[in-house]
Amino acid sequence: MKNTIVERIIDFLKNYPPFYLLEYQDLIKVAYEVKVIYFEKDEIIFKKNDIPKNYFYVVKDGAVGIYDDNNLVDKCDEGDLFGLRALMQKDNYILDAKSIEESIIYTISSAILAEVIDKNKAVKSYLFASFISNKRYQSIHDFDERFQQNHSSIYTEIQSANFSKNPITCFEHTKIKEAASIMQTNNIGSLVVVKDQYTVGIITDKDLRNKVATGVIAITEEVAKIMSSPVFTYPPKISVAEAQIAMLQNKISHLCITKDGTVNSKVIGILSEHDLVVMLSNNPTAFIKEIKRSKSAEKLKEIKEKSQQLLNNYITQKIPIPFITTIFSEINKTITQQIIQLSLSEIKEKNSCAFTWLALGSQGRQEQLLLTDQDNALIFEDSKSNSKNKDYFLQLSKSINHKLAIVGYKLCPAEMMASNPKWCLTISQWKEQFNNWITNPTEEKILLCTIFFDYALVYGKHELLDELTNSIFKAIDSYPIFLNFLARNAMKNPPPLSFFRNFLVEDSGEHKDKFDIKARAIMPLADAARVLILSHKIKEVNSTIARFKKLGELEPQNKFLYDKCALSFTILVEFRTTQGLKNNNSGRFIDIDHLTKANRLQLKSCFKPIKEIQELISTRFQLAQIM
Repeated sequence: MKNTIVERIIDFLKNYPPFYLLEYQDLIKVAYEVKVIYFEKDEIIFKKNDIPKNYFYVVKDGAVGIYDDNNLVDKCDEGDLFGLRALMQKDNYILDAKSIEESIIYTISSAILAEVIDKNKAVKSYLFASFISNKRYQSIHDFDERFQQNHSSIYTEIQSANFSKNPITCFEHTKIKEAASIMQTNNIGSLVVVKDQYTVGIITDKDLRNKVATGVIAITEEVAKIMSSPVFTYPPKISVAEAQIAMLQNKISHLCITKDGTVNSKVIGILSEHDLVVMLSNNPTAFIKEIKRSKSAEKLKEIKEKSQQLLNNYITQKIPIPFITTIFSEINKTITQQIIQLSLSEIKEKNSCAFTWLALGSQGRQEQLLLTDQDNALIFEDSKSNSKNKDYFLQLSKSINHKLAIVGYKLCPAEMMASNPKWCLTISQWKEQFNNWITNPTEEKILLCTIFFDYALVYGKHELLDELTNSIFKAIDSYPIFLNFLARNAMKNPPPLSFFRNFLVEDSGEHKDKFDIKARAIMPLADAARVLILSHKIKEVNSTIARFKKLGELEPQNKFLYDKCALSFTILVEFRTTQGLKNNNSGRFIDIDHLTKANRLQLKSCFKPIKEIQELISTRFQLAQIM
């Protein structure tokens, strides 16, 4: 005979996270232990310092307020969880919970749920994310160690690379001719050079072609003459994504796998670019090679469109966002570099003046996953021919911007591109420009700083960029109040929820009633990370996640907050990317009405750190005095 109450509980829970992630039999176990409690309006559910029960709560009907000294800090409505400390921690409640209206609450046994989710990583992940979003938990050490470890495995567990085991080896004194014969006999493309079983070098088919077949090195010499050394070594559990990044960044095609990942342990395998090709039918290394062979913007467009499928695969496989952004940053950079080369070759007039092409905004922060507007600039050397050089570089920039638009990077409506004479300047003019922005910080100039301060070298002379960077920090040192104005700008978008936890949507225009996830959620975190990292005079860290990580190192007392911000930023970027791929657009404007309850809860859990980081900025930069 069916238990109708249990059936009703199951019908409710299965619509909300994390319960919809459970198998039906596990859901039955949870539902049988649920107690249904009715609360009158303004009735206390638990108070600060109460000993936690062996259950937590889910709102069935009505609404519950979470209070700190009579101040409402959160509102929980249908499907929301609260009281998670019963599952995550062992000490007393630190907040009050009271029904805001007549409410029906389900209690969920922490013991039964813990038993059920032991085999369900997705549920663990959701509970961790819900817990970490609570602003009142001050330290990562507050978490139960088991849950902390589970979270780590959830977010880093990605496909491991399969490498060739028991690699063929030779010694430094082995003759090149003998080594080539070994490679031919074993039908392999690389040979590991060892000394006392430790890796000291590697030779590949490419070495034989470039160094021996060309006559540069005699075939009778020892392999030490042609081997690549030192080698890049990695541990056996290297992931496909990590291997791809290593090959891209180091411009190599083989990785040595050693017992502990260092050159001081026994070599146990070789991972080649071909191995990755076999594992992934379309991979970034193949895209990079194809990009470099391309002779037209139209061909580059085809490659970029194919890479979007790779992006979709990565998102579907839950590959961590930092890995994805690193790979696609390299793809975007290589496309731009190839376009610059094509444009240079097309201009009949040649110019020997050194220049630097900069990516700005999201590409400068290495966060551009979807096809968005271009933001770029050009710096060229000072000389007696500045006017003539500027004409040349404007012509070059127009060609580059045009080709980037063909690939799919739309022309910036505000013309923040190198083809705009205002953003194609000599190094002296750029230094003067930044100095003016910093020492005369009007609203318009601060807006420009938020774009131009996130720059990255794409092509050209690195020394020009270094000179500009040093000049910028010198100007900030001489006019430190600039950071206060930059901090005030970081506060222009308040946390994206109204007092009653409704999403703040656009109230007019083309995107009326849509939620702007970029302006209201992603950029407040990026803006906060920028001003805080600048206040520490850190020059070389550009991405938002890397900035928060570095800030955690510099300010251990605020590490937990910065970790929360980094996690929220990661989830928001992944959410925007998923929406963009799904709707074939930038993913910026989201129709909240079409989101599931789980999606809305996931987004809301990311918004609390925005409020916290803005409170920190307001206090640190004394914004009450300049607002």
